[in-house]
Amino acid sequence: MSAPTVFSPAKLNLSLAVTGRRADGFHELVSLVVPVDWGDELAVTAKPEGWTLTCDDPAVPVDGGNLVLKAAAAFASATGWRGRAHFALTKRIPMGAGLGGGSSNGAMALVALNRLAGGPLAADALAAVAVQVGSDCALFLAGGPVIMRGRGERIEPLTAADRARLTGRRVLIFKPAFGIATPWAYARLAATAGGYLPAAEAEARLAAWRRNPAARPEDLLHNSLTAPVGGKFPALPALLDLLRRRFGLACEMSGSGSACFALLPDGAPLAEITSAIRGAWGPAAWLREARLL
Repeated sequence: MSAPTVFSPAKLNLSLAVTGRRADGFHELVSLVVPVDWGDELAVTAKPEGWTLTCDDPAVPVDGGNLVLKAAAAFASATGWRGRAHFALTKRIPMGAGLGGGSSNGAMALVALNRLAGGPLAADALAAVAVQVGSDCALFLAGGPVIMRGRGERIEPLTAADRARLTGRRVLIFKPAFGIATPWAYARLAATAGGYLPAAEAEARLAAWRRNPAARPEDLLHNSLTAPVGGKFPALPALLDLLRRRFGLACEMSGSGSACFALLPDGAPLAEITSAIRGAWGPAAWLREARLL
């Protein structure tokens, strides 16, 4: 018996306000996060014993450190399910990109296992298990744009009206040849004077956007991590500035980077934009066009 292959989307942080550091070492966030219509695939097949994972990308670890296997262990602990499974991951989301690939894989492993086991966990219980697996995992269970708060465990889906302003928008996602470790990025922010955005200001910005039906996705873009990360990797802000000046694009870094994205208006000169990105970051730059879900 096998569950259907599940889609494991990448995500973009249209806004990411880091508002402070918690006593447990995690950071408090207020972030509007949107999955996109492109990502990985995860196939799950039932087996009598043991959890196993294979991946078509040899750079991806397939041991217990992978969030897919962490999710499997957490699911078994939460449900008492005695079945086991093999996971086959088709990897497209680059690592060290800030696109949530590992967290998405973990969340979708929970979805697939819950289906395989006959649905022992309701949506709220599944989300509670996802939070145990990783801070960003729960957001992928909503299937659309959400506001993420706390360390990522508090998820608020957008209203239908707010979601309609985002869904279907074209984006270009691009990443340099190097990746960025999330713990390093947050540590650098913590060491930056004035790097945190007060929570009240972050909430006020989101509330103002939601109150104004004429506000565009372009009006949301913000990332507390862009400046501290860009101080170490100036190629990131330099390219974003070039794209804003030359093409008038609204663009930002996603998560802790190194991937960035640009919202593409109708008629955007995609070939020229792509050429500019490769000219700045070299032929090893990775690019992908997608749409917001």
